[in-house]
Amino acid sequence: MYGGTEIMDRENRITLIARESSKPDIDWKYNPSRTLGRRAAFLDTVNALKLAVGAALFDVGLDVERVIVDRAGGAEEFLDLLACMPSELHGDILFIRDDGSGFLSATGRGGDRVLYALTSHDIRFYLETHDLVTGRVALGMTA
Repeated sequence: MYGGTEIMDRENRITLIARESSKPDIDWKYNPSRTLGRRAAFLDTVNALKLAVGAALFDVGLDVERVIVDRAGGAEEFLDLLACMPSELHGDILFIRDDGSGFLSATGRGGDRVLYALTSHDIRFYLETHDLVTGRVALGMTA
């Protein structure tokens, strides 16, 4: 059924983003003054992200649509994040490096996770395709 059910489902979806506050902001569409009908939570560390995923899924009952690590940790922290994610998380897990490239962990056909290496253009395409960024500013990354 299209309509009420879709709106309710959209209200229960959330994107969790860990970002490094000392690095330049990506042109996220999410900010306190305009939510665009979507939910997002910005966190400061990958460890806070781990706790937020569990709380969103099990305590609040939200559908975690995606988890994004926006230059907030290294490869080791990302692997640790992947290893501790609950099997109930079916959303994407995106890791963005300082140079704009990164990795995407997505659910494959059989339900297992697959890992893709992405260029900075791939990352930008992902963010734009999912309407997560304004599209006004290129993904300018600095080390």
